[in-house]
Amino acid sequence: WDNRLQERADRVDWFSTLFEIIDMRSFSNLWYWIALAVLWSTTSHWVIGVPYDLVQRAARFEGQAQVDLEVLTRIYCSRLLYIAATSGLWLLGFACAALTSLFLLGFVYGVEFSQALLLIAFPMTLVGVMSLNTARIIQDRMLEGADLRARLNRHRIQTQVLGMISIFITSMWGMYQNLSLHAWS
Repeated sequence: WDNRLQERADRVDWFSTLFEIIDMRSFSNLWYWIALAVLWSTTSHWVIGVPYDLVQRAARFEGQAQVDLEVLTRIYCSRLLYIAATSGLWLLGFACAALTSLFLLGFVYGVEFSQALLLIAFPMTLVGVMSLNTARIIQDRMLEGADLRARLNRHRIQTQVLGMISIFITSMWGMYQNLSLHAWS
């Protein structure tokens, strides 16, 4: 009987040690940083919905790969612009309300989880605006061939730069949170 109690105590001690090492707050949680990296990696790979490897294949082989790229790009551009035309104002209103709520909860009331979500959601909103702008340019100028690939490359680079800035700001804020607010508690 005493051995069983000791085993359970050891297990509980192991779990408490694990949860002390892996802190369950947002900025000190490893899963938050993994999710952030996966999100930005995926965002820079899917340029307005088109996988970037298709852009590279079209540049390398042209022919059918270029036709596939143009067709898929037209589909995604039409889709984005249709959504913006039919429900863009509603989406803008909901996005502004959600971002404002996250900002107030995070930085006025000090909820760390809201800060973490805002530092993900705000840049993703900017990526959405950039994607909408790219889709409009592609459709208005009827880009195809090398011009289309160049525009998609430009959008990808802009997304990657925004991602680097966002990750830098998020990591600086996360380190500040971990070192100043939680280090002595």
